[in-house]
Amino acid sequence: MTAVESRPAGVVLTPSPGGHRPFGARVKAFVALTKPRIIELLLITTVPVMFLAEQGVPNLWLVLATCLGGYLSAGGANALNMYIDRDIDALMDRTSQRPLVTGMVSPREGLIFGLTLAVVSTLWFGLLVNWLSAALSLGALLFYVIVYTMILKRRTAQNIVWGGIAGCLPVLIGWSAVTNSMSWAAIVLFLVIFFWTPPHYWPLSMKVKEDYARVGVPMLPVIASNKVVAKQIVLYSWVMVAVSLLLTPLGYTGWFYTAVALLTGGWWLWEAHALLNRAKGGATGPKLKEMRLFHWSITYVSLLFVAVAVDPFLR
Repeated sequence: MTAVESRPAGVVLTPSPGGHRPFGARVKAFVALTKPRIIELLLITTVPVMFLAEQGVPNLWLVLATCLGGYLSAGGANALNMYIDRDIDALMDRTSQRPLVTGMVSPREGLIFGLTLAVVSTLWFGLLVNWLSAALSLGALLFYVIVYTMILKRRTAQNIVWGGIAGCLPVLIGWSAVTNSMSWAAIVLFLVIFFWTPPHYWPLSMKVKEDYARVGVPMLPVIASNKVVAKQIVLYSWVMVAVSLLLTPLGYTGWFYTAVALLTGGWWLWEAHALLNRAKGGATGPKLKEMRLFHWSITYVSLLFVAVAVDPFLR
C-alpha cells in the first residue's frame, strides 16, 4: 500500500501553522488549480470555430479576448472542481499532488480563487465580447461544477457522457463571440465534441481505474469489463465520425475539411476497433494499449479543428 492509499478517506493534507510556502511555488500552485493543459484543449476547439464563423480571419483582439475569457472561466471551474474533490484527490495517485491536497493552497483560498475567476470571466465576456458568450461561459462553468462534479461524478457511470457537455460549450462560445448568434455549424461541432468526450476519456479511465475504484467513483471501466467499455468506445466513435462529416453537406465546409475528417476519423476507428479486439482477446495491463487511443484522441481533435480553421481559405 502506498502512502497515498494509507490516508483515511476525506483527509486532506494541510501545511503546518506558519509553514513556509515560497511565493513562486504559490503562484505555480494557483496556476495548477486552473488545469492549464485541459484549457489548452478547450481553446483548440474555440479559436478555429471563430475562423469558420468569420469565413476568414476574425478580429484578433476578439480572439484574444475570447481566449483569455475562456481561460478564466475554465480555470475557475477547474479550481472549484478541485475544491469539491479534494477529499478523493488525496486518495488517488494521479491527483495526490494537487495544490489543495499538498496544502500549498488552502481550501478557503481555492474556493475564493475559483469564485473570483467565475465572476471576472463572466464580466469579461459580457463587457468585451458579448453577453451571449458570457451566458454560455457561465453555463459551462456551472454545468461542470454542479451537474458533473457535485451530482454525476460520484453517482453514475454516465458521468463523463453528460458531464462532458461542459467541455462542448467552448465551441458555441467561439461561434457566438464572432456572430452573437448560433448556427447549425456550431451545433454540429458541439455534437462532435459531445460524442468525442467518452471515447477520449474512457481509455484513460481504463488505465487508472484502480484509482477511481479506491475512492468509489463509478467510471465505466470500474463497473464494466474492458470488453464492454471498448464496445462503448467503438459505438461513440462511429457516431462521432459520422457527425463530423455533416458540416460539408450542410454547406459550411469544403473538400479540405472533408478530407481531413475522413482520414483522421478513419484512423480513429482503426484504433478503436483495435482496442476492442485486444479487449476481446483478454488483454490487460500494458497489452491492452488503451493509452494509444487516448493520445490519438487529442491529436484527432486538434487536426480536425485546425481543418475547420483552414478550410474557409481553400474554398
